[in-house]
Amino acid sequence: MAIGRETVENLIKISKPKWRTSISQVAPNRITTRGYPQEDLIENISFAEMVYLLLKGEIPSKSQSKMLQSVLVSFCDHGVTPPSTQMARIMASTGSSMNSCVAGGLLSFGKHHAGALELSMKVLQDALKHVEIERIDSESVDLVQTAAQMVVDRYRSKGEKIPGFGHRFHQEDPRPPKLIDMAIKYDCFGIHTELALNIQEILFKTKGVRMNIDGANAGILSDLGFEWELGTGIFMIGRLPALVAHVNEEKVRETPFRKLFEIEEIYYDGPDIKKLDEFFNID
Repeated sequence: MAIGRETVENLIKISKPKWRTSISQVAPNRITTRGYPQEDLIENISFAEMVYLLLKGEIPSKSQSKMLQSVLVSFCDHGVTPPSTQMARIMASTGSSMNSCVAGGLLSFGKHHAGALELSMKVLQDALKHVEIERIDSESVDLVQTAAQMVVDRYRSKGEKIPGFGHRFHQEDPRPPKLIDMAIKYDCFGIHTELALNIQEILFKTKGVRMNIDGANAGILSDLGFEWELGTGIFMIGRLPALVAHVNEEKVRETPFRKLFEIEEIYYDGPDIKKLDEFFNID
């Protein structure tokens, strides 16, 4: 006999469970995620679609799925240049386990590395918090241009860089133009991406600064409906496979205890040698 929802809710109140989740339900011989049996998901949806389902609670359209997949791929790797990758590889060279090395890389994400996506999403979403536009037209473009100028002026007044624009390595990050083209192709281009492009236009005219990967994906992810608080998490999903690859490469190709520099390259600028007996008046 089927148990009604009211009965289930009453049982929950009586048992006072310590955990509550709307993501997945696990019961003997059954696992459902967001209401879908996992054996059905295994057969029918992609990894990007599963990520979307977990984070947003619904299966994306095919266009949204392709767009999110492209976003995740765009985050995949940036060589050994990021501090997180260097951290993971240094830990690997000491003989630490795979999980410890990858965790070390992830833990090195912060405001100045990997946090820019989240910050950029917040900038775009805050600027358009009270704006509801179903399509980009002449009237909305004027509104977005005004919002872009306000964002630029606010950051200039503080003497700060706008997250998502400029790159420490690239004068022109090769990834954003492709992502913007794909957003248009998949009908995922919306007001937040339009705002990011308008900010770029202002910055390029005045400073020669272009949008970076975080700025492009901040607009696209915002247009896909992701809240800015998920930004760093989404970046982690995209970058995790690269950290695994780098840790493995370090272990199988390099000699242990890697050094990033020689002793001659370390410059000491502390005090000269002190005599302890003078401090304690030792005879």
